[in-house]
Amino acid sequence: MFDKILVANRGEIALRVIRAAHELGIKAVAVYSEPDRLAPHVLAADEAYLIGPAPSAQSYLRGDVLIEVAKKSGAQAIHPGYGFLSERAPFIQAVRDAGLVFIGPSPDAVTAMGDKTAARTRMIDAGVPVVPGTAEALADAAEARRVAAEIGYPVLLKAAAGGGGKGMRIVRGEDEIERAFDAAGNEAQAAFGDRSVYVEKYLEGPRHIEIQLLADRHGNTLHLGERECSIQRRHQKLIEEAPSAVLTPDERSAMGAMAVAAARAVSYEGAGTVE
Repeated sequence: MFDKILVANRGEIALRVIRAAHELGIKAVAVYSEPDRLAPHVLAADEAYLIGPAPSAQSYLRGDVLIEVAKKSGAQAIHPGYGFLSERAPFIQAVRDAGLVFIGPSPDAVTAMGDKTAARTRMIDAGVPVVPGTAEALADAAEARRVAAEIGYPVLLKAAAGGGGKGMRIVRGEDEIERAFDAAGNEAQAAFGDRSVYVEKYLEGPRHIEIQLLADRHGNTLHLGERECSIQRRHQKLIEEAPSAVLTPDERSAMGAMAVAAARAVSYEGAGTVE
């Protein structure tokens, strides 16, 4: 058990982590940018440190500063919350190299699942079903057209390095491929610095179900049931409900087993979600 942790985030997630730490008898260190100096997470923490001006790139995304503050405050671990640096493998590795504990998955697991094409390959090898599509980035629009003809329209062009609904284009016919390929690639380049795009079958009107997981470094992995996240706007979830009203007990059990297999395939540690 830790005596003190640094919470490398702001807002409601930082506040929730601080409250959870206090319930466990652990002291919590907050960080804040200049406009956040009186934010609830700052007031709730045992200690708080200014890390920079308002722009996130100069404050909450400064991994070197966060590690410096953690060491200065005597924190033994860093909890990233979500967003910001929580899925940045270089930051996770830097935390470990500094002799601190990163409360979350390993840098290897983040790298393995961060690239969508590599993740698809790993899941296929682990026997986890995936939507039909490519396991490698497309070379050009011509290859996208060929693959789309094989798996059938509509298809979805997706950023290999992306997430959050960015770098995605639905294609319903061959005449749309060229424009969609360029648009998805350009958006991916702007958002993630990588214009690689792959293709998969577009599922019309699916249910978006997420399975929650907990895993430790000893290989123990369990699922905690599901969330129904089908109500979305622009690929962003608006409402999350648990449990799902449409899953049968057998479906819930099968999906939970698939999620556990997916996590074990990358030696995942911590809390996670399989969508």
